[in-house]
Amino acid sequence: MFNTGATRAVRRKAGLPARFLAAALALLAIAPSGTPAANAEPVHAIAMHGSPSLPADYTHFLYTNPKAPKGGEVTYGVVGSFDSLNPFILKSMRTTARGVIDQQYGNLVFEPLMMRAQSEPFSLYGLLAKTVEWDEDRTFIQFNLNPDARWSDGKPVTADDVIFTFELFRDKGRPPYSTRLDRVEKMEKVDENSVRFTFNDQSNREFPMVLALTPILPKHATDAENFEKSTLEAPIGSGPYRVGAIVPGERITYERNKDYWAKDLPVKKGQDNYDKITIEYFLSENTLFEAFKKGVIDIYPDGSVTNWLRGYDFPAVKDKKVVKETYKNQTPSGMYGFVFNTRRPIFQDKAVRKALTLLFDFEWVNKNLYENVYTRTQSFWQGSTLSSYKRAASNAEKKLLAPFPGTVDPDVMDGSFRLPVSDASGQDRKIQRAAFDILKDAGYAIKNRQMVGPDGRPLAFEVMTQNEGQEKLAIAYQRSLAPLGIKLSIRTVDDAQYQQRSQDFDYDMVVKSYPSSLSPGIEQIGRWGSKARDLPGSFNFAGVADPAVDAMIDAMLNARSQSDFQAAVRVFDRVLLSGYYIVPAYHLDESYLAHWERVTGPAGIAPLYGYYLPAWWDKNAGK
Repeated sequence: MFNTGATRAVRRKAGLPARFLAAALALLAIAPSGTPAANAEPVHAIAMHGSPSLPADYTHFLYTNPKAPKGGEVTYGVVGSFDSLNPFILKSMRTTARGVIDQQYGNLVFEPLMMRAQSEPFSLYGLLAKTVEWDEDRTFIQFNLNPDARWSDGKPVTADDVIFTFELFRDKGRPPYSTRLDRVEKMEKVDENSVRFTFNDQSNREFPMVLALTPILPKHATDAENFEKSTLEAPIGSGPYRVGAIVPGERITYERNKDYWAKDLPVKKGQDNYDKITIEYFLSENTLFEAFKKGVIDIYPDGSVTNWLRGYDFPAVKDKKVVKETYKNQTPSGMYGFVFNTRRPIFQDKAVRKALTLLFDFEWVNKNLYENVYTRTQSFWQGSTLSSYKRAASNAEKKLLAPFPGTVDPDVMDGSFRLPVSDASGQDRKIQRAAFDILKDAGYAIKNRQMVGPDGRPLAFEVMTQNEGQEKLAIAYQRSLAPLGIKLSIRTVDDAQYQQRSQDFDYDMVVKSYPSSLSPGIEQIGRWGSKARDLPGSFNFAGVADPAVDAMIDAMLNARSQSDFQAAVRVFDRVLLSGYYIVPAYHLDESYLAHWERVTGPAGIAPLYGYYLPAWWDKNAGK
């Protein structure tokens, strides 16, 4: 195993011919930098860059309360429906009940090998895997399972379960699970509790972290033959909860597994505090909020600034039974806006996308719809050191871009790029003239009050919206486009249709949100990579297939130092901005959460993402 990984590492780094490999490997074995890969030191945690912040003898995550009371219950609310408990297949990719695996509510049923720390950019601590081993070049990773790990039926979690899971995902799973083994040269069972993955030349420095976050399934309790089918049969998992009562499409209840194997581990201390978790489904955001006001729902993350400012005049707020909390964001802005489907011929011309981007009147929208509380988004990582906004490209960035001349616009390159600022009239003639000139240069002209392209067809398209908020934003955009004879149609569809059409890329334009973290990584392949462009169910909603984009993602994933990583992300940001794949809308520098006073969360150090619901509890527990 040492020979396989080290040989590949030496070949990649030095390009050595075969006759020099023996000598090179001998040097590697005695190099002062470390022990041979086969004897790597087991560690309790790993980080993408640098080292994890907590030592091996840590007692709990600092954003949890290890003395939180156990018991009680909580009810969450979501918009949509569900028809499956299998989140790992394409058929139920977006229709699986929330909570089975869940970034917001916690992985209630299935667990990954390692758990992400919410207070660090990208550090993982052992969960199913008690320790891990890897080498400096990350040519392999070995997961050593916790011998105490158990499935909810009491059977032990073993190396066979890990191997079974990855092979099942490869054969019958959905992206990205189905492609995990593409970067693995060898997956082997070391012993009953250890599995080693040796990587091939398609791997990158982030990939071992991705493997560690893969949920593991029980071999003995998984129907592999029928795995591709949706099911409402309660699964066996290793997580803190079991599936309880189900009303398909309406409600699912999870009940605490009081024999949960990891309840006393530092990685889970102060979490999973409720005896019962219920998730209610609603047809619209309005009905969900009304349910919250009546106390049917306990916690309401409010994504509407208008609602946050105007919607809380009901008695429970005045009586302080409902609490409003604002959290300062410690993460980048992300990107929210109108996404061009470049698979459509009408949007394959960058000039058209640029002109349409200029015509979105943010100032009018912010003033008339949102009481001027939003900030215009100018970068995918705005508000962080990863952003290119107001920063000229460094020499390191220019070096990354050298193979792709002309990919980045000059104003984006020198840091002077700004989206236009209108007079908030909704009819700013300077901006209209600038957009018209771009379209004119692209062969467009206004005929009979319609903008007509070189092919004689009107510049007309449809935006698919999901809810009232998106529809309101689209109407404002429609208003800005009309004076130039550009016709925007709006179609609001139900949740099931929205998910299906999104999955099939069946739209001209769609409103989407792209959250950003301080450690962007392999998820960017699914959002922007060429391989994801025609992959059903991928998140490449814009249909991007650009060698420069692929190269920057690769540079980001293989950066060894924080400075190299920062340069790669900034260039990636510049390439995406120059492509005009999205009409940027806006963002807030804070997030809003309302909750009934009965449930609460820990004080002290806040997670990077503002709050962490799996660490909350019911104050009536034990009473």
